[in-house]
Amino acid sequence: MWGLLFGLWMMNVGAMPSSDDALRDAIRAQFETRSMESATALDRALANFYARREFGSLWGESTRLERLAVAIGGLSEDGLDPAEYAPLITDDKLVAAPVELARLEVGTTRRALLAILHLHLGKVDPTRLYASWNFTRPGFSAEAAAAALEQALTEDDFAGLIEQSRPPHWLYGRLRLALKHLREIEAAGGWPVLAAGASLKPGMLDPRVVQLRERLRITGDGPPEALMLDPTLYDDALEEAVRAYQRRQYLEADGAVGRATRAALDVPVAARIEQLRVNLERARWLLDRNERRFVLVDIAGYRASYFRDAERVWTGRVQVGRPYRRTPSYQAQITYVTFNPTWTVPPTILREDILPRLAKEPDYLRRSNIRVLDLQGRELAPGAVDLSRPGSYLLRQDAGPTNPLGQVVIRFPSRYAIYMHDTPSQALFDKPQRAFSSGCIRVERALELTQLLFDDAELWSRDAINALVTAGETRDVSLPKPLPILIAYWTVDVEADGSVAFRKDLYDRDAG
Repeated sequence: MWGLLFGLWMMNVGAMPSSDDALRDAIRAQFETRSMESATALDRALANFYARREFGSLWGESTRLERLAVAIGGLSEDGLDPAEYAPLITDDKLVAAPVELARLEVGTTRRALLAILHLHLGKVDPTRLYASWNFTRPGFSAEAAAAALEQALTEDDFAGLIEQSRPPHWLYGRLRLALKHLREIEAAGGWPVLAAGASLKPGMLDPRVVQLRERLRITGDGPPEALMLDPTLYDDALEEAVRAYQRRQYLEADGAVGRATRAALDVPVAARIEQLRVNLERARWLLDRNERRFVLVDIAGYRASYFRDAERVWTGRVQVGRPYRRTPSYQAQITYVTFNPTWTVPPTILREDILPRLAKEPDYLRRSNIRVLDLQGRELAPGAVDLSRPGSYLLRQDAGPTNPLGQVVIRFPSRYAIYMHDTPSQALFDKPQRAFSSGCIRVERALELTQLLFDDAELWSRDAINALVTAGETRDVSLPKPLPILIAYWTVDVEADGSVAFRKDLYDRDAG
């Protein structure tokens, strides 16, 4: 009798679900109650991930959770908030009921996938911020993130997972180091704000010079203390340190601490940290790319660069759109160049610049070699310009030394009528901040860049290009192969020595 009852009890125990089975069923139920048709790509990848693992738990081991939490904590160095990705399961939650534990389990895995995606693609979708944004996203998907997590689970290497998800670009690494350095400065109390007073100039004796020295010392911008004779003296070494700082911050490098330089020095460290975080996000949008050759225009940095095999082989200063005629951020393909270009006045410039000038200077068109054309391209007499009907004609300036497009235009399709070109206004390149154009990109040493675009030293040597320009004929020449141009916006740069250059937020985009 007792033996029979014991046998029946054992059979019932064997039929009862184990805690693992109960958790597995609860995890499966997490997905069965959702509509996968309307689910996001991330949630579909999450469901597929668990289905491949037969809905088994990943995070029932506290040591594995700890390793994941430590790896996620490193996201603070990327300017991200680790709390948004931290595991939802903690040691005290491991004894929760299966339904609750399943919810925390799936949520923890979803957060891990989200961290991988945000490192690869950025946290914010830039198309929601900028109407002009058309950059192609790197070829990384939620399914790829799930595959990367599976690999990390197999190798038990979550730190490696996070590291491999970061953009593999030197600039991203330098921005991370700069952020770490600024956070160390913040933890130590930040930097001093200069006391009120007149501009500080070389040769002055002023107690505020001590504050200036300390401010520059904290960020590594100050002169060696061994050169200091009197801490209140604005000596030559300090002057040179200030000039170097001004050049990095795109300020007038006059060696004096006037209003603009003082404003830059007094920006709180917390604000500079936020600026770095914003630019790390921009880096995640753009740096995970694989083009072999491309041109990069840095709007806020007033610089264009030509890259070959990920190496910057040419760089030149540029002039960009004024704040009320902004140069848009977008990507395109350079398809051809125009030597000795004519200039057809864009409608905005015609309406807002040319017509008001004509009202004051009736002979302006003649003096500027600008022809009046009807909409069929037939030339009209200058007196035919009807100021009240600007849409009924075109203004076209002949090629020549006064033409605002200079000797060459670098063309790429654009619904914004934006292109890159030479300019007769060469003196403006010496200004530290160069927002002077109506949206187009004026580039110095434009013929040098043009030669690189053709990438054919024999057919398109510098002598051959100079001969074509000297001939004076307007000529369009297609590139052998379209070349990507990326027009981007950065307000932080990091030099090779690790020093940080903060640019003016020209178009007020840092606030998002």
